[in-house]
Amino acid sequence: MVDARRLERFETGWGFIAALDQSGGSTPKALRQYGVDETRYADEGAMFDLIHEARTRVMTSRAFTGDRILGAILFEGTLDRNVDGRDVVDYLWAGKGILPFLKIDRGVEEERDGVRPMREIPGLEDTLARAAERGVFGTKERSVIHRADRAGIRRIVEQQFELGERVLAAGLMPILEPEVDITAPDRAEIEALLREEILASLAGLGERRIALKLSIPERDGFYGDLIAHPNVARVVALSGGYSREQANERLSRNPGLIASFSRALLDGLHEGQGQDEFDRVLDESIESIHRASVGPR
Repeated sequence: MVDARRLERFETGWGFIAALDQSGGSTPKALRQYGVDETRYADEGAMFDLIHEARTRVMTSRAFTGDRILGAILFEGTLDRNVDGRDVVDYLWAGKGILPFLKIDRGVEEERDGVRPMREIPGLEDTLARAAERGVFGTKERSVIHRADRAGIRRIVEQQFELGERVLAAGLMPILEPEVDITAPDRAEIEALLREEILASLAGLGERRIALKLSIPERDGFYGDLIAHPNVARVVALSGGYSREQANERLSRNPGLIASFSRALLDGLHEGQGQDEFDRVLDESIESIHRASVGPR
């Protein structure tokens, strides 16, 4: 069963979620954004060492606190690393009051019927048990929708909820992420079908609750019924390719929807910055996203 005290924090907390879960495919781009190119590492191990150094600098910054950050999504390999001499999950929750989440998907399959479902996740139950033992609060799992194909969208939603059931059985909070491609020409139709399928699946949860991570909708307030649904603990939004300014502006027009940004959060940070400059830039980013999510403190 999901921990009641941390569930209350997740459902009512005054903040947003920082996505620090860059994986093998997205890490090179994230490092380039941070000022570290491919010549700086010879293999994947060295690459992950460098991205962990960047994440550590973010997590240990004086700007990165539970006052504005509700949760942080971690890459699986981060569980075996330390931050400031402490286990990373313990550092976030006990040290800063930030709920730790774990990215558990292993990427997406090739597109079929307008969607890209999640790949199989080998050893899922072992991963979930390990996460629960380490003190992780919840998980995040991503698939992608490119076209308004009802059969494809239904398959995506069914896969997400089936995985969510397994996460709940492990005592963790699942954040289901059926991302909508914001460049899709039939995006409004995609979002209508997606909302319909999610509402149908929520009806089978009984008294259990899940969370959702969705692209900021084309029509303001479109996910209001999901935000208010008794089986939904929280609805969070990805930036999905928007700049931070664009994402914040659109997010602010959707009351109850809070951010779960990655690139938009870290934009402007650079390895070469001194600590004061790094903290200032990160503080401004966090404050702008916090205001867009929940308003001024």
